[in-house]
Amino acid sequence: MTTRTRTLITGGIVFSVDPAIGTLPRGDVLIEDGVIRAVAPELEVTDARIVDAENRIVLPGLVDTHRHLWQAAVRQIAADWTLGQYVEQMLLELGPRFTPDDVYVADLLGAIEALDSGITTIMDWSHIIRTPEHADEAVHGLAESGVRAVFGYGNPWSPQAGWYRSDVVRVAERYFPSKDSLLTFAIASLGPEFGPVEEAVTDLELARELDVRLSTHVGVGLLGQVRSVTDLHRRGLLGPDLVFVHCNTCTDEELGMIADSGGHVSLSPRVEMQMGHGYPATGRVRAAGLEPSLSVDVVSGVGGSLFAEMRGTLEAERGWQNHLALSRGEVLPELTITAADVVRMATIEGARALGLDDRIGSITPGKEADLILLDVELPNLFLVNHLPAAITLADSQNVEAVFVAGEQVKAGGRMLRHDLPVLRERVRSSRDDLLKNRSL
Repeated sequence: MTTRTRTLITGGIVFSVDPAIGTLPRGDVLIEDGVIRAVAPELEVTDARIVDAENRIVLPGLVDTHRHLWQAAVRQIAADWTLGQYVEQMLLELGPRFTPDDVYVADLLGAIEALDSGITTIMDWSHIIRTPEHADEAVHGLAESGVRAVFGYGNPWSPQAGWYRSDVVRVAERYFPSKDSLLTFAIASLGPEFGPVEEAVTDLELARELDVRLSTHVGVGLLGQVRSVTDLHRRGLLGPDLVFVHCNTCTDEELGMIADSGGHVSLSPRVEMQMGHGYPATGRVRAAGLEPSLSVDVVSGVGGSLFAEMRGTLEAERGWQNHLALSRGEVLPELTITAADVVRMATIEGARALGLDDRIGSITPGKEADLILLDVELPNLFLVNHLPAAITLADSQNVEAVFVAGEQVKAGGRMLRHDLPVLRERVRSSRDDLLKNRSL
């Protein structure tokens, strides 16, 4: 006889991100065998483990659609870099120094950091696969962390290595046999702005052979002048399986092409403003009929908090719209982007971009139980007077509990499962080796 595993999260402020359920000022969420079974103001359940969520916000786990986890051991090093300095120092100087073990410990640390800050799903944009062993160790780090992840197999250079295509297939078949697993597969393509368009087309054809998402950078600063989206459109290659990262210098027409094709957009406003990608395209993306997702991007340059990314997105877009209005001699009658909008970008829209919205992204019966609890008794959130705003103003210290597919990976504000002192020593050793005798 099979024994059910049931958990009742009770008495919380439930922000479901599901229009049919809405927000419950006081609500219960029943998890059974990793799946959300019921959501209601009050549930009568007698045979479940109880998690008291009084004075806690219960919301879906956050979703980051583009993050370079392999850089977690050298965080902050790129804090004052432009895009050109990042390419020269991170990708061309430091990148070749990374061993497979360096990638493993960085992915593990970076994924644990994400979980600790309430991010339950992440696309690991892993353009550090210098050998097949680098790919193996990246996947091992993700698997050990307990995060839900889309592993984006990325080629770090052009021309592509002779083994590249066969190894993409090997990794997809060996580690990702099912789309129902916690870890799924995608291709992270350099794309037509960072490499030859022919290689981008090859990546896209391979992604479609494997029936997986392809993510690529477009509209990045002056590189966007090649009009890569227009080129892909003319070739008839746009589609709903593509995730376009940044889009800052894409034209409005190109954004419309992405929208018409059913494609998706991932924005990283903090890195985009720092590194000179162009002003964040949030408002233009939305005006084109797209709802973007959010991503932290370069963890060696900015902090790993998606709450901070929500705030950065709000501030950048509001600042831009107010600037435009003032330049016309006008004032805005109302703000064009709300706190609730960016919370959706960080949850259901992220899930949609990764093709996971039927599984995660909202507190909906039948979906997998990726949930977080925010402590609103800490000084930074007490009292809650505007629920979506309170969520955007949270940060890692407020994330009291985290569930991934019903399994609790953080409780009482502390991460479970991992020997963090041992991991810290491994990461320190990796960092020291990577930064030894730098030429720049």
